[in-house]
Amino acid sequence: MKALTDNTKGALLMCATMAGFSINDGLLKLTFDAFSIPQSLFLRGLVASSLVLLLAWRMGALNFWPTRAEWGPLSLRAIGEVGATAAFITALANMPIADATAVLQAAPLAVTMAAALFLGERVGWRRWSAIGVGFVGMLVIVRPGAASFDVFTLLAVVSVFFVVVRDLGTRLTSARTPTLFTSAFSAVLITVGSGLLTPLTGFAPVSAQEFGILALAGLFVGLAYIANVASMRIGEIAVVAPFRYTVLLWAIVVGFVFFGDLPDGWTLLGAAIVIAAGLYTLWRERVTRRNVGRAAGVRPYGTADR
Repeated sequence: MKALTDNTKGALLMCATMAGFSINDGLLKLTFDAFSIPQSLFLRGLVASSLVLLLAWRMGALNFWPTRAEWGPLSLRAIGEVGATAAFITALANMPIADATAVLQAAPLAVTMAAALFLGERVGWRRWSAIGVGFVGMLVIVRPGAASFDVFTLLAVVSVFFVVVRDLGTRLTSARTPTLFTSAFSAVLITVGSGLLTPLTGFAPVSAQEFGILALAGLFVGLAYIANVASMRIGEIAVVAPFRYTVLLWAIVVGFVFFGDLPDGWTLLGAAIVIAAGLYTLWRERVTRRNVGRAAGVRPYGTADR
């Protein structure tokens, strides 16, 4: 039997990452009738943070300590992570999983636009056109003025803004900062923050079954973080990254299995437009990096000695 290539392994791990995040969303959503959002996030975070911290410790990432200059980008990333989590989870509690996830698919396009505007990254007319088409797709999903558009749909859009803040912080983070350190830092920050908010929203009694659901959600999201790191270490980013879009397929499956929800035709159409635009943008970025590498006489983006 032929062994899997590193890119195939990376792609499978990215699919597993997206499955983990979607199952986590479904399990978390099951608890919102019993607990406040901060309490659910706090209890889930106890398990997820423990997993990520354990891996970070095993990999030596906790031996790292940022310099004063490195705290700025890390803090920006943390603000984006916390804001994105708060906005998305609040939207998730009040709308179908697939609908909220479909809106979030515009984030890679928004990040490309923000990198061009604020970081000076070169974006040609083809990618600008794809970004424009992608945002049209997002409008098809949210449909402002339609009966389905409400404050929670708007919160899903706000989560895209915070994802952009998070990813800009990530791009500004020093190359010497371990990925697992940033993941652990964000996981602990969300857990501590939600724990501090829980007394303000009331701490409801937790049954063994309810804690089991939240612990399972924490396990899935913790494993998703770990699989995400592994996917980027094993495969070429340009090959692995497009498989992030499988999250929408997983979200549809989880939404139907857990809640009997299916997205309507407009949501699916808008999501297809956004994903197509995002995939084209990733492809153009890969082509651009390869051309720049050839002009400079260096290896193409994502290649390495075997």
